[in-house]
Amino acid sequence: MNSNNRRTKMVTLGVAVTCLAVISAAILIGPGSDTSRARNQLAAASTARPISETQEFIWNTTDELDDGINDANDNALLGHAELQLARETGDPVHYARAEEAFERASEIDPENVEALIGMGALALARHEFTVALGLGERALALNDSIPRIYGLIGDAQVELGRYDEALATVQRMVDLRPDLASYSRVSYLRELHGDLSGAIDAMQLALEAGGPNAENTEYVRVQLGHLHFAVGDLTSAEAAFATSQQRLPDFSPATSGLARVRAAQGSLTEAIELYRQATDRVPLAEHIVALGEVYEADGRDAEARDQYELAEAMQALFEANGVETDLELAAFLADHGDPQRAVALAREAYARTPTTAAADILGWALLAAGEIDEAARYADDALRLGGRNSRVLFHAGMIAEAAGQPQLARERLELALELNPAFSPLHAPLAVEALARLEDDG
Repeated sequence: MNSNNRRTKMVTLGVAVTCLAVISAAILIGPGSDTSRARNQLAAASTARPISETQEFIWNTTDELDDGINDANDNALLGHAELQLARETGDPVHYARAEEAFERASEIDPENVEALIGMGALALARHEFTVALGLGERALALNDSIPRIYGLIGDAQVELGRYDEALATVQRMVDLRPDLASYSRVSYLRELHGDLSGAIDAMQLALEAGGPNAENTEYVRVQLGHLHFAVGDLTSAEAAFATSQQRLPDFSPATSGLARVRAAQGSLTEAIELYRQATDRVPLAEHIVALGEVYEADGRDAEARDQYELAEAMQALFEANGVETDLELAAFLADHGDPQRAVALAREAYARTPTTAAADILGWALLAAGEIDEAARYADDALRLGGRNSRVLFHAGMIAEAAGQPQLARERLELALELNPAFSPLHAPLAVEALARLEDDG
């Protein structure tokens, strides 16, 4: 591949990495622990996986840099490729390699915009949202005509709870270039504000616009499937996940999406097999936890614990590679671990990033810890944008029941089940039980 063609291809690759860095962030759990099991799992997955175009690009570019062809753009593109490979493999070691490449690019040219965008995308992936915002603003000061910069800034604003600013930023991005990157962000903002049909429409536009490579396009198709799942349309969700599998065989997000549908349909054995396939290919902690929860729903507690332990090892590996995981850890501990530690971690996360997601997790952790009055305040905060997420509504409904607000509890739990009566193999049955209790109590 000649240098000009390689640059063209990898600049578009960098677009996709930046655009999807936040929405693809894995759910990571657990206290610091031995990472050897996680590394073994990643090594086994790597051995079984075919070599991707991204990996070939990295090898070729590294060879050229070793031969003395060393400019800022080449290093920046290498950094973007390492971020893409992290997405494809679930291996956080590529974050450090991306950082090295971006730093080399910045040393050669301190005002290289691609390096700044890449460092911003890396900061998003590591959940360093204030850092990402600052890098985006620096890039914008150098060139305000690149849509990806607005995407970087908008992502950081969302993750910092600055929703009004994010809306304006993403609108500017759409105005500059209505494409996969901008439409997918519109979809996410609509979802946050409770407009699920509008979110589906925008994600469909993103899908039709297409991405710079198959992985990016199919990732968006999978997100569309999850939006269909959110409104209980299992038929459309399954179709999206199955189409993604057909177009990109062995694409683990699609396989895990199908597993989610099977669990909702009550086919727990098939869901377990699909989740196992997904985690064998790319051991993302969010899929490992989902597998553990299906095992738990199926009464296979020992196997569930084994998956949770693996997820803890994965979290330790991500922490070792600079990823901030307090909020995700708090969410896990509230359900499966130590409520008091969950509260402490969630408080720290909320102080840094006062988002509706952080409020939801803090409220849920407070309920688990028995701090009901405070939990109720954060449950209200979690719904302040009008979001219609079954998991969040379930949390808020259970908190309202504990707080002695039966009517509010019924409203929230009924809406959670109305959206999708099988939103979680563990929590949907608890929502049904809570509603039965509320009815019995009059």
